[in-house]
Amino acid sequence: MNERAGKMVIQTGGYKAFIPKPLPPDPSIKYDGELQSLLSEADRALARLDGIVTVLPNPELFIAMYVKKEALLSSQIEGTQASLEGILEFEADLTPKDDVKEIKEVINYIKALNYGMIKLKKSAISLRLLKDIHKILIKGTRGSGKALGEFRRSQNWIGLSGASLLEAIFVPPPPDKVLSAMKDLEKFFYKHDQIPPLVKTSLIHAQFETIHPFRDGNGRIGRLLITFYLFSKGILSRPLLYLSFYLKKNREQYYNLLMKVRLKGAWENWIKFFLKGIREISDEAGATARKIITLKEYLITKLYENSISSIYAVKLIDLLFKIPIIDVRNITKKLKVSKDTGSQLVNKFEKIGILKELTGKQRYKKYLFTDYVNIIAKGTK
Repeated sequence: MNERAGKMVIQTGGYKAFIPKPLPPDPSIKYDGELQSLLSEADRALARLDGIVTVLPNPELFIAMYVKKEALLSSQIEGTQASLEGILEFEADLTPKDDVKEIKEVINYIKALNYGMIKLKKSAISLRLLKDIHKILIKGTRGSGKALGEFRRSQNWIGLSGASLLEAIFVPPPPDKVLSAMKDLEKFFYKHDQIPPLVKTSLIHAQFETIHPFRDGNGRIGRLLITFYLFSKGILSRPLLYLSFYLKKNREQYYNLLMKVRLKGAWENWIKFFLKGIREISDEAGATARKIITLKEYLITKLYENSISSIYAVKLIDLLFKIPIIDVRNITKKLKVSKDTGSQLVNKFEKIGILKELTGKQRYKKYLFTDYVNIIAKGTK
């Protein structure tokens, strides 16, 4: 076993737990031609993404929907079966087709991300912030009995369902080593060094997942940490980069590379994988943003082609990007029009395929902005 990242130590009970070495790696990261090239490509893709969002119809609303997508994908990696439409239905006070308990896990993730972004505008990442995030993330969910907002005081392990500690694929450090390992990681957050921010982010994520400091929710918090760190360093001006789609799609490779870091010290292979994800997801999010711009232009043209040219029809298009599940009451309130005008608009939009009725009821109908939701939902089904 290569001990560049740490070492396995036999514990009372006969099992081996992994004790990580503090970051940065020693020997230091070797920047070969491939890694240098990937770093440049990832940096450029991230900069393009940060730029394109500024020309969206409403960048904050796009970000809000993207946060929902990330929350959903990150939760799906942990086995949650919710859907984007289910989350939107829940927020619109409809009875969702998905399990409400699982939807609440996704809602908690959204709350945790938003809380973290607000805090990071005034202060740096800290262990205290991670504990607060954990409390929000786990509250009222399946793991809510597992020490909310506190580092674990018992041994956890990663393995197949039902596997015992002795059958585990990986055993993180024992509980008495968790706090010191996390304090070392916190020092690395603040350390002034020459490590490129994207590389440093990849090291932080891998180290956090190796320490596995909480009894539950480590994967989700580790993925949040990627966005938090990049935002805190000014690499992202908005919370736009979410790797869960990439990690979900390449789940087996993701876990294998983390294990190779621990067992073989293969930091460079892990960093290359991480940078490929940054590049791919930045390009994917940029393409999604362009599709939304194209969709809005197409819908405005569609209104005119169907002789629906009132100013309120155009305003309703803008409103749908903000509220993709809507009813007549919401339309009359937001657009300041009569109920009759709101109903006529909805009927016209439904007739030309912009809106789809969800409830099947005669009264209190709600409508889905299907084209927009389908663009955002890519990869979540």
